[in-house]
Amino acid sequence: MAKDWKDKLGVVYSTNSEFDYNYNEQNEAETLPPAQQKLYISLDKKKRKGKAVTLIEGFVGNEEDLKALAKDLKTKCGVGGSAKEGEIIIQGDMRQKVMDLLAHKGYKTVKKGG
Repeated sequence: MAKDWKDKLGVVYSTNSEFDYNYNEQNEAETLPPAQQKLYISLDKKKRKGKAVTLIEGFVGNEEDLKALAKDLKTKCGVGGSAKEGEIIIQGDMRQKVMDLLAHKGYKTVKKGG
């Protein structure tokens, strides 16, 4: 049941006739309900040529739910942004508006930084 030869790069050779390679499939994290999540909202200018973005960190859940939340926030703020690696980036200084929108959805929010 070899998926691809690149998946087995860590295995050199096995003489065991009953050997079955275990693939390192990552289990998606279950998305916690909004009331159990604590999201940190901050303003970030680092590595962005001085342009300000609103950074939302601390989301616990799978990538699909993160992207759905990011899409909803971007639509309601009327700006662009992205979602990856557990972070949501919203263009511009939208901290207060994002805090209000997330609080309305039931998330606990904390303003981080200045």
